[in-house]
Amino acid sequence: RVGFGSCGSSGINAEYGGNYILDVTVVKHLFSPELAERCIEGQTTLNALMGAGRPAWTEFRNTVKKILSKDEPSLQNNAGLRTKALIPMRDAIMHLPAQIGDYTDFYSSRNHATNVGIMFRGKENALMPNWLHLPVGYHGRASSVVVDGTPVKRPLGQILPSPTATTPIFAPCKLMDFELEMGFFVGPGNNFGEPIKMENAADNIFGLVLMNDWSARDIQKWEYVPLGPFNAKNFGTTIGAWVVTMDALAPFKLPHKPQEDPSPLPYLQEKDSYQFDINLFVSIQGENMTKPEVVAKSNFKHMYWSPRQQLVHHSVTGCNMRPGDLLGSGTISGTEDDSLGSMLELCWKGTREVKLGDSGEVRKFLKDGDSVHMTGYAQGPGYRVGFGSCAGKVLPANSI
Repeated sequence: RVGFGSCGSSGINAEYGGNYILDVTVVKHLFSPELAERCIEGQTTLNALMGAGRPAWTEFRNTVKKILSKDEPSLQNNAGLRTKALIPMRDAIMHLPAQIGDYTDFYSSRNHATNVGIMFRGKENALMPNWLHLPVGYHGRASSVVVDGTPVKRPLGQILPSPTATTPIFAPCKLMDFELEMGFFVGPGNNFGEPIKMENAADNIFGLVLMNDWSARDIQKWEYVPLGPFNAKNFGTTIGAWVVTMDALAPFKLPHKPQEDPSPLPYLQEKDSYQFDINLFVSIQGENMTKPEVVAKSNFKHMYWSPRQQLVHHSVTGCNMRPGDLLGSGTISGTEDDSLGSMLELCWKGTREVKLGDSGEVRKFLKDGDSVHMTGYAQGPGYRVGFGSCAGKVLPANSI
């Protein structure tokens, strides 16, 4: 696979075979002068490339693939250039792949939304009346989006001390959770007041990244009425360091299944598929465990609303989207007990324990010292397109 990211002070990078990173700035002379000037020179993130549009993305990816090809002499036959251009993955210090101006998180897995609705409202009222008509979302905090490997502190906040309490206390979150998601980065975007139409949406989606939208369930329960999540979601969102472009994911597009019950309003209707077969995994490793243990196996195909529909709905008011904006899918849950994308679902609101493999440890929610590891890949015939890692360790809360 070829994923794109930002490493150290070397600017734009491409992942190479899982063991090395290609420093694109070192080989910029192998790109067209126009592409090098616009997207590589002086750049430390992918924002310029994201804003350059689909033709530039395709040219950039194809050039990187050519440079890394065993049949391309420019790098293969130049030991000095290889030494400068190829960075061992183990030595890399990765940064956020883009400067994220705005971040929005959606709630677009029907299985997840149904599960949460059953827990809190009962089976008959599991989905709110609007859910099948529009991609529900909320505006998050771009400032607290962090890259793979960054520890996250348990948040402090207002929580109810017991199920029957009506007055909150100020305390560390007791019900800290992960949410298995994928995010996508916006490409060129749109002008203020001019919506992105469905026929142009794919040209404004650069690529996908792994994402963990950390959640404080007890803080959320108290604060979310009437305006939705606030402090329960703003203390940290982890994303992977590597962005996989939509061009790379094209072979994994699933057959089109039109939404019919009900059919979306015309501006949200898709004529072809924008759902992808991407395997996703979540593991937890406690401080006393020797290795992480898988607690969830899901798939990006479980999304009801696609990234294209999310982008179109977000901009339908004329809201202007900009290169590097991040949009989260929402928790991705399947239909099986081991395919649920959050501890809230896995422990079913605290009514059952989740075994961490053969370690002898169990969880309902996350403990201090727990590390959450997310990985994913799309499987092709004889090859995989991977997304790297999206991991973070839960640190104790600040002292009150």
